[in-house]
Formats: sequence, C-alpha cells, structure tokens
Amino acid sequence: MKTANPWQLAALCTVPFIMVLGNSMLIPVLPELRQALHVSKPQAGLMITAFSIPAAVVIAVAGFFSDRYGRKVIMVPGILLYALGGVLAGTAAWLLRDRAFWPILAGRVVQGLGAAGTAPIAMATVGDLFRPSERTRPLGLLEAANGVGKVVSPILGSLIGLLVWWMVFYGFSVLAVLAAAAVWFGVPEPKYEKAKGSVGKYLGEVGGVFKQRGASLLAAIWCGTVALFVLFGILFFLSEYLESRYGMDGIPKGLVLAIPLGAMALTSYFAGAYLQERPALTKPAVVTGFTVGAAGLLLIPLLRADWFFFVGITLLGFGTGLVLPGLNTLVTSAGGSAERGMITAVYGAVRFFGVAMGPPLYGWLMGRSKFLPFWFSAILVGLTAVVALFFVRAQRLPRQGGGREKGAPEPQRWAPPEDLPAGTRRPVGP
Repeated sequence: MKTANPWQLAALCTVPFIMVLGNSMLIPVLPELRQALHVSKPQAGLMITAFSIPAAVVIAVAGFFSDRYGRKVIMVPGILLYALGGVLAGTAAWLLRDRAFWPILAGRVVQGLGAAGTAPIAMATVGDLFRPSERTRPLGLLEAANGVGKVVSPILGSLIGLLVWWMVFYGFSVLAVLAAAAVWFGVPEPKYEKAKGSVGKYLGEVGGVFKQRGASLLAAIWCGTVALFVLFGILFFLSEYLESRYGMDGIPKGLVLAIPLGAMALTSYFAGAYLQERPALTKPAVVTGFTVGAAGLLLIPLLRADWFFFVGITLLGFGTGLVLPGLNTLVTSAGGSAERGMITAVYGAVRFFGVAMGPPLYGWLMGRSKFLPFWFSAILVGLTAVVALFFVRAQRLPRQGGGREKGAPEPQRWAPPEDLPAGTRRPVGP
C-alpha cells in the first residue's frame, strides 16, 4: 500500500469541496429563490432534499461499482454529471422564470445522482492509498476540505447571488469540471483487491462486515448522520433568521453563515492530525464533540440573547468538527478494500439522508416556534452523545492486526527453536 503524496491528496480534496457546494452555496439564495418562484419555506427546502435523496439512493450502486471496477472511473463521471445538473437547473431558472420550480428540482435530482459517486468514494480512496494507522489525518483533511467548502460556499453563493440568484447553479458546474480534471490527472487509481464473484457473494461479504462490527459500526454511522443533519438544519434556520430579523443579505450574510462552518473546518483539520497520533482518544473526542454541540444549542433558547446565539452556533461547528474525523476513520477501516467502497457508500447515503431531511423539517419547526429548532436539536445531539458513549467501540472497528487488508498474508507467528529439550515445547496456536 503506497502512501499518496500531498499533491495527490490535494487533488482528492477537491471532491468533497465541490460536492458540498451543491447545498451550502444554495442556502444564501433560498430566500430569493422562494420569492422568485412564489413557494413556501418547506418547498424551498426541497431544493436541498431533491439533491440529497437521489444521492443517498444511488450511492450504494456507486459504491458497488467502485469496489468492482475502480475508484476514479466512478468519481470522475459522477463529478461531470453533477456539473450537468447545475447547467440544467440554471438554464431552467433563466428561461422559465417563475415557472421553473419543477424543472429546477429535476436539475437538482441530476446533480444528486452525480454526487453519489463523489465524496464517499473519495473517502474509500483514502482508505486504499493510506495504511490504517495513517488514515485519520488525511480523512480529517478531507472533512476539513468539506468544511472549507461550507465556509466558502455561503460567501461565494452570496457574491454570485448579487448578479442573479440562479447563477449559483452555473457556479457549481464550472468548479465541478475543474475538480474532475484534478482527480483524473492528479490522483492515481489505487491498487487494491477488487470485488469478484457474484453480486450475492459480494453483498454477503459486505453484510458480514456489518454483522462482525455490529452495533459499533451502526452507531458510528448514526453519529455522523446526526451531526450533519443538525448542522444543515441550523444553517437553514440561520439563513432565514438573518434576513428576516436583521435584513442581512449578500456577502454579510455569507460571512455570518461561515462562522460555524469555519469552526467546523478548523477543528476537523486539527482533530484529524491530533487523533492520528492518539487513536485511543477517538471515542472521547466523538462524545465530547456531541456534548459541546448540545451545550451550544441549549445556550440559544435558555439565554435568548444575540451574543449567545452566535456563541451557540460556533460551539455546534466546533463540536461537529471534533466528531467527524474519528468517525470517518472508524467507518473507513471497518472492512477490507474489496468492501470499502460499499461501506463508505452506505455511510455517505445515510449522511445524505440526514442533510436532505434537515431543511424541510427545520422549516416546519420554525413555523411553530422560534426556539423549537434549538430545543429539538439539543435533545437529539445529547442523545447521540449517549449513543456514542455506550455503543461506539473504537478499538473494535478497525481490522485486527493493525488493519491488515483482505488478501494480505497472515502475520508470522513465533515458533520455538527445534532443538529445545523434549517436554518443554508447547503447541503453537492462535
């Protein structure tokens, strides 16, 4: 297993960066979209859902093909399909004006189908290029690139929205084409044992990983999903709140939206580097991250002051950044290379569902009470901290023997010398 160089890792980081633009860059212009298309807040939230649910549904297929045929041959066409969906949505908004709601949703579906073969497969690629003991730092960097995309995208979306709100769709497409070129020319196809045999046999092997890892793997997947579900729901709330309460729009709103996202990106980067040297702290980091996030969310409805509002969402970003690198490492290392694409795809699919459900649900909660989204989020995040505490078993997820890959030779066991006196030898066994 050859370790990737920094330039290859940088090219790979463009994948989660552009993927996150598909939702985060759209959030600042959702109020303008809602006014231009004459739709409600929950309907505007469907712009996020229409992207995320198709990605979640198709992502398992992308994971299967990446295990069988290779990572790059799935990632690059997926990125280009993502770009095509942006062109379709932007053209529909440009030509059809206030009648463009459903055609834009169709373009978002195409974008989601393309996104299915992007970030989760990039995560699997890191698992192929790096040894198990070296994965936490690059996976933290991938999550940091995702976070930087979240930081930049509200500002970028607000800047583009100053021209006209639907230009953000074309912005997706230009950046996606550049990312596709970076991956195709800059990332080597990993050498790993590809999945072979029938589909039934392959699915049986994947199911065996989930059966062996049990509640620990499922808990890790659940924790990653809740983290992004709450983050995107709160961002949706924040975008609407800044405009309705403060009349804030454009670049100022993008800068405020970047506060929790910046905290997440910085924390992901440093947490990945720190936890790689101290893997025993992975589970404490996850539990601490959720605890800090829940505390930040509780500050907002309890103290009800603008200053504490921004402190609370910053703590949420910090907690999310502390949670994700360790979870990504645990999930990526749970299986062998022949099943890694599917396992990370399942993880990505559930995360996509979390992102998809956030904006519509938070739009509904906002209609009931200003502080209900924060009570709901604090309780959910707090319960997830309990799940992490009792069910995530960091030491059980990575493969035994330092992460030996499927197909690698068994480690040599020590055997006593042949010339030991009779009666002193013991059978050599596991």
